[in-house]
Parts: sequence; C-alpha cells; structure tokens
Amino acid sequence: MKYYSTRKQSPFTSLKEAVIRGLAPDRGLYMPEFIPKIPKAFFNNVKDMSLQEMSFVVANAFFKDDIDAASLKDIVYDTLNFDIPLCRIGDSNIYSLELYYGPTMAFKDVGARFMARLLGYFNAMETEQSPINVLVATSGDTGGAVANGFYGVEGVRVFVLYPANKVSNIQESQFTTLGNNIFAIEVDGTFDDCQNLVKKAFLDYDLNDRMKLTSANSINIARLIPQSFYYFYAYAKCINNKNNIVISVPSGNLGNLTAGLIAKKMGLPIKRFIAANNRNDVFFKYLTDGKFQPKPSVQTIANAMDVGNPSNFERIVDLYAHSQSDICDDIKGYSYDDEIISETMRKCYMEEHYLLDPHGATAYKALTENLNRNECGIFLETAHPAKFKENVDAIIETDIPIPDKLVNFMKGIKCSIPLPNDFNALKILLLSTVN
Repeated sequence: MKYYSTRKQSPFTSLKEAVIRGLAPDRGLYMPEFIPKIPKAFFNNVKDMSLQEMSFVVANAFFKDDIDAASLKDIVYDTLNFDIPLCRIGDSNIYSLELYYGPTMAFKDVGARFMARLLGYFNAMETEQSPINVLVATSGDTGGAVANGFYGVEGVRVFVLYPANKVSNIQESQFTTLGNNIFAIEVDGTFDDCQNLVKKAFLDYDLNDRMKLTSANSINIARLIPQSFYYFYAYAKCINNKNNIVISVPSGNLGNLTAGLIAKKMGLPIKRFIAANNRNDVFFKYLTDGKFQPKPSVQTIANAMDVGNPSNFERIVDLYAHSQSDICDDIKGYSYDDEIISETMRKCYMEEHYLLDPHGATAYKALTENLNRNECGIFLETAHPAKFKENVDAIIETDIPIPDKLVNFMKGIKCSIPLPNDFNALKILLLSTVN
C-alpha cells in the first residue's frame, strides 16, 4: 500500500518512508491510499478472539504488503502484552475502556510500542545503519509512552519536547529520568509551541541532510493506525449491542478520534462518536459552525488535551472529503471547563464508586448528555488517575494510591535540557549530538 499527503502536494510513498519521514515534504500528514475493509466473517467471530488476535487482523489489512506475516504478528503480540478491560459504570449502560494497563499507564503505550517495533524492523533491514532520531512533542502522556517504547532500542535516539511546568510531576518523571538514548527537552512555551518546533525540524533541509529524523506523535501514521485496534476490542466486548454502540473520546490532538473513525471506515459498526473537548474547543467549534480556527492553547486540569491547533484535523477532513456535514453525521461535540470536569469526577466517584481521570471525565460527561436508553455507551479512560494525583486528590478529597509502575519512575533523577521557544536553539542542540 502507498501513502499520500493530506495536502496532496507530495508524491505517494511507501510505508517505510512514511514512517521514517513522519511528516510529508508539503507539511501534510500521511494517509493510506485507501481504507481496507474488514471481511464480515471477522465480525461473526470477533467475540471469541483475543485482543492480540483481532489486532493482528486489523494490522494485516493495512501492512500485509509491506511486512511479512510472521514479523507483523510478532510486532502486534509484543506490543499488546497487557490487558484492556471494559468496566461497567454502576448499573448503567455506560462502560469505561481502561487503556492504562501498559508500561506507562496511558493509552499511548499502544501506538508508541507498535511504532518502536515497526521502526526497529525497518532499521534492521538497512545495510548501512545510521541513528534514527525520533522527535516528539508531548502535552503529557505521549512523552512517557514514546520514551519507554523506544528506551534502549539499538540505533534510535528520542528527543522529547515538552512545555515547562505544564505536565504533571508523574508524567514528567516518565521521560526525564530514563537517560540512555532518551533526551528530555523542556521548552519555555506551550504544547503547540513544542509541536511547531518539531514540524519546523522536519522541514529544515540542512537538519534533515545531517540527521535522519522522524516523529513519534500521532502525526506519524505508525503511531496512529494501531490506536484503531482497541476500538474493535471494545466492540467485541459490547457485541450484544452491536448496532447501538456510541463511543466518547477525550479529544486534544485528535489522533485517538481519527483512529476510531478509521476503524469505522474499515467496517466497524459504531453508531456515532462523541468528541469531548476541554476549554481548548477548536474542534468543537468546527463541528458547531464549520469554521476551523486554531488559537493558542490554554492550560486545564485535562492537560493532555490542551491543544489549540490539533494536527489530526487534517486527517479527519480528508477522511470525509472535506464535508463538514458528513463529519457531523458521525461526530457530536462537547466542551467543558475545569469546574464541570471536576464536578463530574466528584459525582462519579461518590455515586458510582468509579475513579475517573480528568480526560476520561470529559468523555464520560459528554456521553451522559448524548446517550439513549437503547444504546451502549463507551468512553475512553486514557490514563490512570494517579498520573494526575495532585488534581484528583484535591477534587475527590482523598489520597489515591500510586501504582508501583508509576512509583518506580518517580524514584529516578530528573535530567532535562531547558530550551527557549526558538527553532534555531533546537537546531543547534540537535546538531550538537551528531558525532
């Protein structure tokens, strides 16, 4: 399968090139030349399949022409060596898809681990191996997932750009304490600034001539497509309501939502999606009035969604041939401020005895406002609440325990490189690491 740019000004390319480039030369995002359809027989048997088995079927539909079946199976099975439970909230028709059982306790473990293994597969095929330099901007969980996914991978170095003082202490510890081939760059700015620096790096010809660069944000197709796996798994868990499933997605950079829409285009019978925004409501406003107007992000308690210019918007409009009405047929939007998110967390904990993180709470609140009695509602709980312990403890007035996985990260010593919000400074830093 070939891959094209959403901006249509770059030539089609291979999966390998799309993954290594990350961003197309015209600054567009890579998309597969077509969305493969999953055979109907798959849905007849999906209830009896494991997460790994069904994920391999989905992965194979995209990558069978580029990766031999045995290698692809190894990549999928090694990526998904943890569970993804579906938990019912009280006695309601609402379920939480708990995506935080991976190594860094965030949903991004799925895409990051898959990409790390895929990149390792391609790198091993090179006759002359030179280091691959992964650039990633993070508003919270991406940095930890990518850093741990690539930690110790031979021939790969990772540079994590993150906004100073705008991620939680636990999130920060997951990528600033590793060392080895992981470099944490603390930018004096916002997530959007970090993302913009990464994009500028890919478009700098001199830098790319001297370093082999790729991205591990959801702008990279190898990060994005694996996120569709767990939508099929959620469907399999709720197959008794197979024609009435509604999925609510915490939405920031829109990668998770885009992956769900790709799953729907593959044939997954999801009735509709809900895009839940915090105060960074650029996508919500697009759904409301058809105008996409990026703006500076604002800081909220759901920090991983603090995105004012979501990159994957390009992919969503591309999937729907730029038809806002068709997009609105499949997606409903909501936006909530910190006060509403906090109240949702308190109410769910007191009444349903279920602990939400701020991002999952946003999606849960939206689902409660857009679900009929005959429908099965699923929201994505994208990170363990303990990753936001200070906020969660203050909101629900308790002291939630920190899982051992997270405690181990916090024992390390922070090592980060401060950087102004300036591309030339980033370029000098990156080139200083070239031997």
